[in-house]
Amino acid sequence: MPYAFDKCPERPANIDAILNGLDRYNPETTTIFQEYVTQQCEEKFFDCYACLALLKLYQFNPHLLHPETVTNILVKSLTIFPSPAFSLALALLPPSTVPFGSSNSGLPTTELTESIQKLTHLSSLLESAQYDAFWSTLDSDDLYADLYSDVAGFEDLVRIRIAGEVGKCFREVDMKVLSAWLDLRGDQLSKFVNTACGWQVTGEEVKIPSNSENEARSEVKGERVGVEQFGRVFRRGFESA
Repeated sequence: MPYAFDKCPERPANIDAILNGLDRYNPETTTIFQEYVTQQCEEKFFDCYACLALLKLYQFNPHLLHPETVTNILVKSLTIFPSPAFSLALALLPPSTVPFGSSNSGLPTTELTESIQKLTHLSSLLESAQYDAFWSTLDSDDLYADLYSDVAGFEDLVRIRIAGEVGKCFREVDMKVLSAWLDLRGDQLSKFVNTACGWQVTGEEVKIPSNSENEARSEVKGERVGVEQFGRVFRRGFESA
């Protein structure tokens, strides 16, 4: 599922004008961007380019940083994995907010740094395809529920991305395994598989249609080597003789 960072069909004209003008560097636009992040959370879309622009403003103006908006951007970034959106967002945060590395080891733990740490752990679980661990971690602490409470449909958005990755790798998956990966069971799992994924349930197996990623194909590579490419070798042979 490719994701275009600089394109977003839902982007309003006023946001597009800011992003393509000098106002994207104007600190006064932070409130406009923050309201736009709230809109993205409510309406289930993600404008990565605009979110990164806001984080860049925070980087230059740390006193304007709004912790709740930062965590919402990071949570929204999780919903489009395996794109690099989360890593890009993390890299734009002011160093004092990122609780990693020896240089920050002495910094006091704040609510924001703890939130960033927890979300980074979730991101690493998704990126390493530890989907069952992702869901169990999500249920292990009430703070996680608070972090994604503003993001409408967060769990289903993540499930769709997980299903997309599974569909790239498999033609057939055991229902129990898929249940753990999607954190769904029974009729909910069957409905999601059929409606959201378009896959077929056959007994205890899920059949995934072939696509350009999961189809096994033999590949034959050939190389053409001309005599002229061996000219130096032949010349040295004659010179030695």
